[in-house]
Order: sequence, then C-alpha cells, then structure tokens
Amino acid sequence: MNDMTVKHHLTDDLLMAYSAGDLPEAVNLIVATHISLCDECRASLDAYDAVGGAVLDTCDTAMLSPGSLDAVLNMIHAQDSAVTDRPTPASRNDSILPAPLADYVAGGLENVKWRPVGMGVKQAVLPTSSEASARLLYIPAGTAIPDHGHTGIELTLVLKGAFQDDDGYFARGDIEIASEDVHHTPVADISEDCICLAVTDAPLKFKGLVPRIAQPFLGI
Repeated sequence: MNDMTVKHHLTDDLLMAYSAGDLPEAVNLIVATHISLCDECRASLDAYDAVGGAVLDTCDTAMLSPGSLDAVLNMIHAQDSAVTDRPTPASRNDSILPAPLADYVAGGLENVKWRPVGMGVKQAVLPTSSEASARLLYIPAGTAIPDHGHTGIELTLVLKGAFQDDDGYFARGDIEIASEDVHHTPVADISEDCICLAVTDAPLKFKGLVPRIAQPFLGI
C-alpha cells in the first residue's frame, strides 16, 4: 500500500483503454506509473480487467486461417527485438521513479540525461513510439512553466515535490489531465524542486514569443 493520499486520478476512459491495450506507448507509461502510486486507480483497473476477462469467456471461438501461427510468431519476434533496445530494468527501487518508469532510464534519477530548457528547468525525453511523447521534467522550486494551451492532450504526473495551477494543487502521485480547453501556467511549489513525468500527443500552444521560438528545438 502507498502511504500517500492521491487526490487527482485517471479517468475511467483512460483506465479502460489501458486495460484493453489501446493506448500509445507514452500514455501507457504514464498510466502504469500513476497506477503504481495510486491504490484507488489500481483497484479500478483490476475491476476493468475482470470485466474484460468475463467478456472474453463469453465470446464464441473461431477457426484460425492458414498462416496465423506464423504471423503471430513474427509479431512476437518483432516485439522482442524492440525490447532489446530498451534500457535494462532497475536492480533496486528508486525513491522517486516507480518501477514502470525506472525501466526507461536504466535505474534511478542518477541515470537521467537531463537537458536544460531555460529558467533552470530541465527535461529528459524518453524513448517511446511516435504516437505520443514522454519526458521527465525537473522544475526548480517556485519556478513557473510558461503559459500554454494544448492542441491535444497533456498528462502530467508528479513524482517529487508539487505544482499548482488554476485546476488545483498536484503532489506526488497526482496526475493532471489537460485537454484542448485547458490553458494554464503551472508553478512548482516553493518548498522543494518538482519532478514530473509529462506526456503529450500534440504540440503545446505557448503564449510567449521566446517559448514559441524554442519549441521546435525542445520537441514540445
């Protein structure tokens, strides 16, 4: 059990899509990481998994076409080849990065390859498929992320510290789901530096000129 109180959770739509295996890799990653920190969402996922299993049990069987086995084996081989390009799993639990996320950086925070993006903020883009992007963000205490909107969805999960915007206060384990109708300026809590996992499926819409100029180089 987790000793934190998570106040901001995943939507039912995201949990159902995760259970069905319908999410891009980057979204899968942030959902899995949140679930590892949130007992409530993990219980909800178990319920959706149980419903999905019950539905499969009621489905009629079907004959496989010739060559189906070879096609499945080829798909498995292709997935195994892709996994070998991933960092190896952490040999220990990191106090900041839960296991699903630690696998992507070959361990803990000491292995994260940060790149400065301005105002003391740093990011590390994680290797995921092209449908959506995932990055770790390091935001110094009291620092604001430039005012921005969205052309798609942005999921932000707090791993350390906290941040605040018009939608509320987000601490470790909390996830903010920002859609196209959300325009905000997240500010890291003054008490300590904030580390987040952020996932987007489309570019952000920055209001300021400088962030817009830097945007193509930062990949956000």
